[in-house]
Amino acid sequence: MEVALPEDLKRAARLAKRRHAELCRQERVFNARNRIIGGDIEAWNLQVHDQKIKEATEKARHETFAAEMRHNDKIMVMLEDRERKDKKNLCRAINDFRQNFQKPETRREFDLSDPLALKKDIPARQSDNDIRNTVSGMQKFMGEDLNFYERKKFQEEQNREWSFQQQREWRNARAVQKCAEDLYTETRLQFDETARHLQKLESATKKAVCAAVKEFNKNQAMESAERKNQEKKQEQEDNLAEISSLLHGDLLSENPQQAASSFGPHRVVPDRWKGMTQEQLEQIRLVQKQQVQEKLRLQEEEYQRDMDWDRRRIQGARATLLFERQQQRQQRDLRRALDSSNLSLAREQCLQKKYMNEVCTNQPTGDFFTQFNTTSR
Repeated sequence: MEVALPEDLKRAARLAKRRHAELCRQERVFNARNRIIGGDIEAWNLQVHDQKIKEATEKARHETFAAEMRHNDKIMVMLEDRERKDKKNLCRAINDFRQNFQKPETRREFDLSDPLALKKDIPARQSDNDIRNTVSGMQKFMGEDLNFYERKKFQEEQNREWSFQQQREWRNARAVQKCAEDLYTETRLQFDETARHLQKLESATKKAVCAAVKEFNKNQAMESAERKNQEKKQEQEDNLAEISSLLHGDLLSENPQQAASSFGPHRVVPDRWKGMTQEQLEQIRLVQKQQVQEKLRLQEEEYQRDMDWDRRRIQGARATLLFERQQQRQQRDLRRALDSSNLSLAREQCLQKKYMNEVCTNQPTGDFFTQFNTTSR
């Protein structure tokens, strides 16, 4: 059973539509009455109907355009009214701003034509902070301010407070510096101790890894040698068994019994007997024994060669392990020398700090501040 797809349905619909159109056309063409008269009424009716539909569509489109134009005209009128009102409000706001914030007395040159200028005038000097006391006015000179004594006393108090503040800041700075140096020394010692401990752990781990690798390589070499020995022994046994089987077999031994014919003792089977003599058989056996010995000798040489390669590989691994141990000893010596140098530098720094503290303690306060001020300058 076939399934109808949407494409198949569409194709069938198009074919049915074309078939129906063709039938209608044939009915119009082959109609004798219409063909004799010479006119197609149905086609004319269809044309009239299409023309009316076209006119109605054009009329509806024009009406739509007219309605849209009327709507746009209304919107334009509303926008013009809104713009006119905005201009009116803006003009009103400008007039209000001029009346409230741009009065004649707020102008820059109003003081030149003010009729009440003499009544509004103030004395030449009201206080020391009078903004009208400019340099060209010559109303105030150096040392003639009204609060000279209060200002001088305030300056003395301020200098004294600055001196006390400098002393406190210096003591606080010295304490913070000492605390930071102690913390740095302690942190450095902790780092050195941690590095030493990590180095010991790393050395112990490397030793354990090297021992494990050595033991594993040794076991692998022993297993490989034992496996090769077993394989060699088994191969020798198989070869000997094969050689023995071949030697004692009827093919190589040329057993005369197998060539005996059933037709009589004076006859033999040609495909089972070659007529070889005893001397020839002995010569063949001798050659075979030589081949066996040569093969055994080659196997022994191969075994010796494998043993030599295993010995060289073990020697190379031992040399690598000795080199790594030598490098570890050198690194340990370098680290010990670095720790000793760091410890001596820390001791020298501590002695220097102690000396500086003693110098600062024994020196008088006034001289110290004089020296401190000179240095800072």
